[in-house]
Amino acid sequence: MSIARKTVKLLLIAVLALGVATPVLQGVALAEQAVAPENNPPGDIPDSQVFIDYAGTGFTMKVPEGWSRNDTATGAIFTDKYNLLEASVAPGAAPTVKNATAGEVPAIEAGPRAAKVADVTAVTLDGGPAIRIQYESNSEPNAVTGKQIRLDRVRYLYAQAGNVVSLDMAAPKGADNVDQWLLMANSVTLQ
Repeated sequence: MSIARKTVKLLLIAVLALGVATPVLQGVALAEQAVAPENNPPGDIPDSQVFIDYAGTGFTMKVPEGWSRNDTATGAIFTDKYNLLEASVAPGAAPTVKNATAGEVPAIEAGPRAAKVADVTAVTLDGGPAIRIQYESNSEPNAVTGKQIRLDRVRYLYAQAGNVVSLDMAAPKGADNVDQWLLMANSVTLQ
């Protein structure tokens, strides 16, 4: 952390501790910094994981059995510890590398969790063509401890009949989930 950043942080802590706000500090937001990855990250999806069918609006796919599920207006979010799988559908044009780079990438990197996109690629999966965006971000802070970890993330964008299905997956950086993520990405069938 730079000396200037440390000084601003300490000054902000002191002001907050005193309960005093000055016009100079009002509206100052410290950008979140990327947290260091853990040496032995939790979050590997076991090779023995059982997958079950999930039917969303306009698509079906395989999801890990036993993960918590939260239905949303556009799909569902599945979680297990720091593992995340979010599937959603929205109206839209078929994604391309060019429009994903111009639209999705800036939106990801402008988010609050210190995200950095590494790659945007057109891929062919069992369900057809898709765009894959690989990136890293911090996790949401733990509600009790405030702890965050660094996550490996991937987003797949599929399109059919004027709809775009977005499949987002995240796990602790360094977790070995490549095969399980590919299984889920390949299982998406658009209807």
